Amino acid sequence: MSQQERREAAVRQLLDSGAPASVPADLYGEAVRRGARALRRRLVARRILWLLLLAAVVAFTVWAVTAQPWVSPPAETTPPLNRW
Repeated sequence: MSQQERREAAVRQLLDSGAPASVPADLYGEAVRRGARALRRRLVARRILWLLLLAAVVAFTVWAVTAQPWVSPPAETTPPLNRW
C-alpha cells in the first residue's frame, strides 16, 4: 500500500466515523472579534490612503498654480540691436 492510499484510507475512516470534531466553545466569538478588527484596520488604511491621495492632489494643484509649468520661461538675454 502506497502513502497516497494510506492517506485516502485514513480520510475515509474519519469521514465514515461520523463523529463531529471537537471545536473550542469560544471559537466563534474569537473569529468574530478578529474579523471585526481586520475590517476596522482595512477601513482605517483605506481612509488614510484616500487622505494621502487628496493631499497629493492639493499639493500638486498648489505647485502648478504657483510654478505655472505651462508658461515658457522668460528669455535670459535680449536680442542684439543691429539696425540703429
